Amino acid sequence: MQDHLPAIPRDLLQGIISGTVFVFMGLAACCIAAIRRRSEMRTILWLGIWSALYGARPLANSLAAVAHLPLWLRVGIPYLDTINVYFIVVVASFAFLELTTGRLRLFLKAVIAVGAAIGVAGIALFVLTGSNRRLVLYNEILVTCMLLVMVTVLALPGLSRKYLVLPNRGVLAIGTSFFTLEALYVNLARPFGYQPPAIWGDLGFAALLFSLGYTAMQIVSANERRLLSIENELAIAREIQTSILPSANPELSHLRIAAAYLPMTAVAGDFYDFIPIDPDRVGFLVADVSGHGVPAALIAGMVKMALQSVAPCAHDPRAVLRGLNRSLFRELHSQFVTASYLWLDTENHKALYSAAGHPPLLRWRAGKLERIESNGLLFGVIPEPDYPVFEMTIHAGDRFLMYTDGMVEPENAGGDSFGDGKLEQVVRNNQSRPPSELVDQLLTEIQRWQPASTAQQDDITLIVIDAI
Repeated sequence: MQDHLPAIPRDLLQGIISGTVFVFMGLAACCIAAIRRRSEMRTILWLGIWSALYGARPLANSLAAVAHLPLWLRVGIPYLDTINVYFIVVVASFAFLELTTGRLRLFLKAVIAVGAAIGVAGIALFVLTGSNRRLVLYNEILVTCMLLVMVTVLALPGLSRKYLVLPNRGVLAIGTSFFTLEALYVNLARPFGYQPPAIWGDLGFAALLFSLGYTAMQIVSANERRLLSIENELAIAREIQTSILPSANPELSHLRIAAAYLPMTAVAGDFYDFIPIDPDRVGFLVADVSGHGVPAALIAGMVKMALQSVAPCAHDPRAVLRGLNRSLFRELHSQFVTASYLWLDTENHKALYSAAGHPPLLRWRAGKLERIESNGLLFGVIPEPDYPVFEMTIHAGDRFLMYTDGMVEPENAGGDSFGDGKLEQVVRNNQSRPPSELVDQLLTEIQRWQPASTAQQDDITLIVIDAI
């Protein structure tokens, strides 16, 4: 049986095959970049667009020559061809941009700006005159300059180390050099009447594409290994920080205590601790380091160490806070620490309170909620500040709340903070609940206050103490 299908010329068949391959590879790269959604995948995204543009041109032209395409597609091919001619240098520059730094990055941004201007002007001239070759010379000069600069930087190790962010420049240098040599060969052969086979252009571009893709994936892999290492270190830091917090609430004869500690990140700048002296006497410290994350957590660890040195004067809030400030003053640098300290002596029905720039102590007594403020300066401002002490008597039924500002700062969808008013309202509405249930209720109310999509914005620490 004879084959009635028309024979397709070899060059058109090659255009269909190579164009399909490059378009498919480009779309696959774009999908991978879209799924991963990480900043280092931008190179893969631009490579995908570059590959799709490169393949779309010969594919469209070859199909138009051998098949009866719909009118809209035949009309669109010249526009696709024009966009490809002028904007492929812009896309290529974006692909290289993610691998560069310093002045080379500025150079590529300039290439992108000039290329975009030439492209817009070229498309406008095409729409007005029907010619898409009016500004091709300027575009080719821009492409040549960009390639020569990139090849030069890749060829010289000193420039590569200075201007490229690469784990290994070898593969990219080979791919870029092969592509540049192929382009020079084709452009030098044409004036002598020799038209090199199109396969050489495809091979050159494939070499460049694969070298860029390989380099980009090396960077992605290195970043992922670095992130994994950081996550492991943060997990260890979290374990260490957890170990410096009280493992349990102290058991005291006339006090019931509940505490909550919710870090915003893996490690936090909040800190709390107890200094139990005997079943009737205990000190409570709550501290909040400015900032978040590892730096704040390191200072919180320093607060723990400093607290051990002032434990002998636990009965004197002024001495405790002054001693902490003295220990931390030279170590804080540009950071600060707020703190509050409460001393309870149930045998003598006596309470002492002082603070360093911290939110007030709340006391619930006989159906009335009081805000007790006895503040001195934050830690780290001056070497020897004074901290006024507020003295009060303890009665059965008294309730004390110590907390950090993470309790009152969360905002709702309208931008209104949870605030002292809402905090005090929840305390009033749950006056009969035991400390542990009040803690849970407060945290639940804060969670309800914030939109579900909003992440925690600050570390939260809360201690509720009931006198019985």
